[in-house]
Amino acid sequence: MQNAPHTPHPQQPQQPQQPQQPQQPPTAVAGLDRLLADPGLLPARRIALATNATGLTADLRRGVDALGEAGFTVSVLLTPEHGLHGTAQAGESEGPGSDPATGIPVVDTYELPAAELDAAIRAADPEAVVFDMQDVGTRYWTYTSTMLDCMAAAARTDVPFAVLDRPDPIGGTAVEGPGLDPEYASFVGRIDIPLRHGLTAGEIARLAALRSRTGGFGGSPLPEPTVVAVEGWSDRAPGACGPFVPPSPNLPTLPSALAFPATGLVEGLNVSEGRGTTRPFETIGAPFVDARLLPLLRAQELPGVLWRETWFRPVFHKYAGTVLRGVALHITDAEAFVPVRTGLTLLWALAELYPDDLRVLPRSPDTPAGEPGCALDRLWGSDALRRRLEAGADPRDLVGPPSTVRETYPAALFGPARRTAVAR
Repeated sequence: MQNAPHTPHPQQPQQPQQPQQPQQPPTAVAGLDRLLADPGLLPARRIALATNATGLTADLRRGVDALGEAGFTVSVLLTPEHGLHGTAQAGESEGPGSDPATGIPVVDTYELPAAELDAAIRAADPEAVVFDMQDVGTRYWTYTSTMLDCMAAAARTDVPFAVLDRPDPIGGTAVEGPGLDPEYASFVGRIDIPLRHGLTAGEIARLAALRSRTGGFGGSPLPEPTVVAVEGWSDRAPGACGPFVPPSPNLPTLPSALAFPATGLVEGLNVSEGRGTTRPFETIGAPFVDARLLPLLRAQELPGVLWRETWFRPVFHKYAGTVLRGVALHITDAEAFVPVRTGLTLLWALAELYPDDLRVLPRSPDTPAGEPGCALDRLWGSDALRRRLEAGADPRDLVGPPSTVRETYPAALFGPARRTAVAR
């Protein structure tokens, strides 16, 4: 698509970074820190570690280094989308190699065929495959898929699997949005959970293992994981993960992670989700947006969010180099905010005001052959949202009423950490 011309207007500076509020010391203790304090929580000592730049201790030391100091031998590092250091953009990774600090081999698992992942684990000869990355509470976050791929590889290679758990940064009580139609399972949705799922990585691993025993996940059994659970997070409140370490280049702040289940859906449209700016997923715009969008969104009186007008020029991705008009969202109450409802309201407003301009992006030519539908289908988890938009119908009733994790999932997901004997 060619960049559309725009009417000149007084030059406005790029919106500065909002000042970050000082973070309170975390009350929750992540699984990594619990394991370092009590290595007996994991019987294995030689491990394959699936991790990246988010796998840090409470005092921000790298987990791979801290585990080595605690007597664990990390025989291989398994890395996800964005890579070990988090430098790669969406849909990219840093590739294989070795960790510069330790020399430990690095295996890039992103889009790695199952047979090659199995071979890498066998070559590392671990006593357990251990996962430690920060999830962000949204189904279309790919680290969950990486975890499930590693979990399945552990099952195929007869190696125990463990998760060093971390709080869900956007909160672990509210559940919102649709589940996943199995026909639309992809790397941005491996398991049928609501769009805003409310779970930790360890709880998702337990759910996958539970479903695999009844044929409900992937058709093959998965090992019951050892979950070194989070302590001190009984209220499951948002923001309990301590200093927020960007899990990707385009989720730089906790507010961007809070907004992600709302505005991540914009990726499937010819509208910028703010990639190429300093506030991705908090900044939305397009060449056809005009002054009508802001008052329409404000009139909806959505809880926990304020809207303002913004002008911005992305330096890469959609409409790179073009000045765009749009809106920025400011989350004022993380617990009252309803992201999926907010995202659908944004899409409704865009479709209502700009029916001749708004488009669902077609399937990309570089989409892997096994991935279903277009990007919006994969993000939503079915074709229901796309069909509603293409028909000019209101999408807002697709979200359904909000729920809670206790109402949605089996109680077994929230049990105590289990210890798994090492199969040697």
